[in-house]
Amino acid sequence: MKPYKIKNIAGYLADTFLANPLTPIVAFAIILLGYLSLEMMPREEDPQIQVSGGSIVVGIPGATPKEIENVIIKPLERRIREIKGVEYIYGTAKNNVGVINVQYYIGQDREASNLKLYDKVMQHMDKLPKGTMPPLVKPFDIDIDIPIVTIAFYKNSNNRLDNVKLYKTIREIQQEINALDNVSKTVLTGVKKPQFNVFIDLQKLSAYHISLGEVAKAIRSISTNAPEIDTTSSTGKLTVFGIKNAIEDIDDLKNLIVAQYMGAPIYLKSLASIKYSYDVQNFQSVLFSYQKEDSNKLEFVDAGEQITLSVSKLKGSNAVSIAKQTIAEVEKNAEKLKAQGVGYIVTRNYGNRANEAVNELVHHLVITILIIAMILIPFLGWRESLVVTIAVPMILALTLFVAYMTDQTINRITLFAFLLSLGLIVDDAIIVIENIHRRMHLPESKGLSFAKIIVQATDEIGPSTNIATIAIMLTMIPMAFVGGMMGQFMRPIPLNVPVALAVSLFVAYVFAPYLAKKILKFEERG
Repeated sequence: MKPYKIKNIAGYLADTFLANPLTPIVAFAIILLGYLSLEMMPREEDPQIQVSGGSIVVGIPGATPKEIENVIIKPLERRIREIKGVEYIYGTAKNNVGVINVQYYIGQDREASNLKLYDKVMQHMDKLPKGTMPPLVKPFDIDIDIPIVTIAFYKNSNNRLDNVKLYKTIREIQQEINALDNVSKTVLTGVKKPQFNVFIDLQKLSAYHISLGEVAKAIRSISTNAPEIDTTSSTGKLTVFGIKNAIEDIDDLKNLIVAQYMGAPIYLKSLASIKYSYDVQNFQSVLFSYQKEDSNKLEFVDAGEQITLSVSKLKGSNAVSIAKQTIAEVEKNAEKLKAQGVGYIVTRNYGNRANEAVNELVHHLVITILIIAMILIPFLGWRESLVVTIAVPMILALTLFVAYMTDQTINRITLFAFLLSLGLIVDDAIIVIENIHRRMHLPESKGLSFAKIIVQATDEIGPSTNIATIAIMLTMIPMAFVGGMMGQFMRPIPLNVPVALAVSLFVAYVFAPYLAKKILKFEERG
C-alpha cells in the first residue's frame, strides 16, 4: 500500500496538532481568553449608532424672529445645503437669536462632518449682517450625550433645606462622579443655582426718568456677565437675573449708583428689591406620573423640589461598571443626604438593563449548545456528540476574543450573531467527526493506526468543507454594506458571523481530530 500523502491544509493542521503536547494547552488558553473577553468586553444593551450633526446658534441683539429668519436662518440653510451628506436642516427663529439644527445621513463620519459644518459657517461670516454675534457651532456627540444613569434627588416633605444649599450638596456628589474613569460628562437638571435677583419697580424707574438700559449698564460695570432681563411681571416689576463675578455681597448691589437725579445719586436699592437666592427664572414645577394597577389613566403628583443628575459614558466603555460605580458613589453619601432630609431614586440604569440583556442571551446560548448536543446523540453517538459539543464553546470563545481585540462591544446584536451562527459553526466539526467515524469502519482502514485514519479522514473532506464554509461567509458579507440606521444597528452580524465560521474551520481541523483521538473508542484491526 502506498503511503498516504496529505493534500490540503486540513490534513496538515490535523497531522501537526494531533500528537502535539501543546494542543490541550492551546485549547485551554482559547477557552480562558473567551471567558476573559466575555467579562472584560464593554457591555451595552444595543450597539451604538454613528449619528452626525450639530447646531448653529447665531444671535442678533434686538432682532425680531422675522428678521432672524430672513437674515440668518434662510441664508445659512442655503449654504449648509452645499455640504455633501446632509439629510435634514431645521431652523428656529426667536427674539434675538436663531438656531439651525443639522443632521447628516446615518453612517457619516462624525469628526469629518463636524469639520465641514464649522468650515462652511466660517466661510460665510462676511455675509452676516452688522451687529451679529459670533456664531456658535455646537456638534452633536451621541456617544456622550445619551445618559446611562439618571438619579433624581428630592426633598422630603418636612425638609426646609435652602435651595442653594441643596444645589451645593448635589454639586459635590456630581464632582465626585465626574472624576470616575470613563465618565464623559454629568449634567444637573432642575437645579436652582445661586444668584442675586434684582426686582425692579417700573413705576419708580419712570418717576426718576431712568431707563432700564442705564440700570443694566450700571450692573454690567461691576459684573462681567451682562444681566438677563425677564419680561414684566404681573406685579408691575421687572426682574434682572444672573448677576455674578465681582459682586460678593448683597450690599454691593444695594449701594450701586445707577444715575443722578437733581444732583443726588440714585442707588439701586431705591429702584428695586434685591435678594440673594436661586435662579427663579428657571424654576418649574416637577410632576411625577404614575398609573394605578386598576386604571388605564395616568395621574400626576407634584414632586416638589427635585434635581436630576444624568451621567454619560465615553464611547466603547463598559456601561455596566460605570453604572455600578456611579450608584456606589451616591450610596457613599446616603447618610449625609439623609441627615439633610434629601432622598434619591435611580430613575434610569442603562448598565443594569445591558447586563441583564447580555446575561439572558448568554444563558440562552448555553441552552442552545445543550440542545444541539442532545440532537446529535441519536445520529452520531454520544462520544461523537461530545466532541462537537466541546468544539462549539471553543469556536465562540475564539470569536469573542477576536471581537474584543477589534474594539467591539458585547450587546444583544453581538450575541444574536453568535446565536445565528450556532447552526452554521457546528457543521464543520460534525463533518470532520462523521468522516472519522466512517473511515474507522472502512475495509481499507484495516491495519492503519487510529492517528493515520484521523488525519486521512480530515484531509479528505478539507476542500469541500472549505468551499462550503467560504460560500456561507460570502452570504453574510454584503450585510456590512447596508446603509442607514438598520445597517449600523445590524453591523455586528457581518462582523462576527464570518469570523465565527472561519474559526469553526480552524477548530474542526485542529481540535476535533485531537478530541476524536482522546474520546472515540477505536479497536485496531490486524
